[in-house]
Amino acid sequence: MYPTTLTQIARANPFSAPLFTLQKVEEPLQSHKGQRSRRLAAAATVDEGDSCEFGSQKYFILCGFGGILSCGTTHTAVVPLDLVKCRMQVNPDKYKSIGNGFAVTVREDGVRGLAKGWAPTFIGYSMQGLCKFGFYEVFKILYSDLLGEENTYLWRTSLYLAASASAEFFADIALAPMEAAKVRIQTQPGYANTLRECAPKMYAEEGLWAFYKGVAPLWMRQIPYTMMKFACFERTVEMLYKYVVPKPRSECSKPEQLVVTFVAGYIAGVFCAIVSHPADSVVSVLNKEKGSTAMQVLKRLGPKGVWKGLFARIIMIGTLTALQWFIYDSVKVYFRLPRPPPPEMPESLKKKLGLTE
Repeated sequence: MYPTTLTQIARANPFSAPLFTLQKVEEPLQSHKGQRSRRLAAAATVDEGDSCEFGSQKYFILCGFGGILSCGTTHTAVVPLDLVKCRMQVNPDKYKSIGNGFAVTVREDGVRGLAKGWAPTFIGYSMQGLCKFGFYEVFKILYSDLLGEENTYLWRTSLYLAASASAEFFADIALAPMEAAKVRIQTQPGYANTLRECAPKMYAEEGLWAFYKGVAPLWMRQIPYTMMKFACFERTVEMLYKYVVPKPRSECSKPEQLVVTFVAGYIAGVFCAIVSHPADSVVSVLNKEKGSTAMQVLKRLGPKGVWKGLFARIIMIGTLTALQWFIYDSVKVYFRLPRPPPPEMPESLKKKLGLTE
């Protein structure tokens, strides 16, 4: 048996038990350069009904497509609430609450005014969803390969955090231009009513920098948000199947599994909103103003100002995150993509810990 210390670490480690593990599968010798080729496959057996192999190119492409649907459609659906939230952040004296914000907006701009910014929202968050979910799957497998089967199991939360942060770094670069245009349209009355008006005007006034000056605050907002979104979701799903759902996941129907996905997504969304809200306030003000920096805006808002609009954002992000995970998982079900089950400790690790006879 291995030393007692190893046993204690494995059992007490808060990063233990990943939701998926990878194992090396030896393939026959190839004549190509006289080397043996190897591939990594999901530890869970791929069902005969799956349309592709876990980690294949088709798998990643369809995951990216699922990200486009989940993020693009959901963010566009909550544009009215997002508009009011942004206006509360940049002009709290005028837009005092959610209800008041809706009333003032409808009175000044009519009902159509609530849809301002829908085009950059749809385009920007579709691109973000493509990178967020697609690259998350890529980095999750890549980092698992580097860690190995046993360390993937023991440090699964760290893996989820690293994979989601890496994916969001690229996702925010894709999102930044449309996010900047959206905030200008929503928070500066009279500046522009459509993306076609807004983009050329921004470029003429400030050049290309106008579209990317908010990327650093976006990273501040979105990377912690996404890390929480994925890690909290993965852990919550595991806990629900372990302590709440009365039967194993393998015995649950697809609709029952999607209900678990929705519940876990909403729980994750509440934490996401709280973690990322201060940076979201900075982004909203920064994209409205010319010549300001993130630190200047942060100092001006102060400790209380950065939390303006939090309740609206909790409602929006909680619902948003739940729907995103529901749509994303539904896409996987529809296209019959591999969906690895809850984790099991690798046999090799059980032997090291003396858990097998």
